[in-house]
Amino acid sequence: MVCGGFVCTRNALAALNVVYVMVSLLLIGVAAWGKWFGLVSSIGVVAGVIGVGAFLLLVAFVGLCGALKHNQVLLFFYMMILFIVFVLQFSISCACLAINTDQQNQLLAAGWNRSEATQQDVEKTLNCCGFSYVDYNASCSARCFATPPSCSTCSVILQRYTGEVLQFVGGIGLFFSFSEILGVWLTHKYRNLKDPRSNPGAFL
Repeated sequence: MVCGGFVCTRNALAALNVVYVMVSLLLIGVAAWGKWFGLVSSIGVVAGVIGVGAFLLLVAFVGLCGALKHNQVLLFFYMMILFIVFVLQFSISCACLAINTDQQNQLLAAGWNRSEATQQDVEKTLNCCGFSYVDYNASCSARCFATPPSCSTCSVILQRYTGEVLQFVGGIGLFFSFSEILGVWLTHKYRNLKDPRSNPGAFL
């Protein structure tokens, strides 16, 4: 069977979904590990990462079942969902790569003011206090707060790494978005192929 035939396309689509399953399990595992060891105390962040992992696992399961059974309904919904995810992920990845310094600062300030748990995580991890200024009359989770002169604001440290993180996230997201459009193309092609093991007169 030459590559591009029924069996080759089915195996390629199944392999792609196996990769998605492993990525989804990795996301869920990392989020659970971070919460278990106290690296992340924000329930919203953990729930968000686990939710993304569970959604990806569900989509991969639908795609895997559709590929193995050559089920037209499952393949159609899988193709539509994957295309929507591709559009969203491609747009977000391009936005991450194109964002400027002022927009980064606005996003950081908005994220900082949204959750006290996130603030404590950042202060503890980066050993800093406050966003734009250090308030020595307030509490702080950082080690440097025991010796106030050594504390720096979190905005300085965050701004130092935000650009690199956004470039990394944007690049990874862009890479995976092309794997999703590959999945859409494989699914569309696979749906229009006849199963050689079925009745030659039937077109599934």
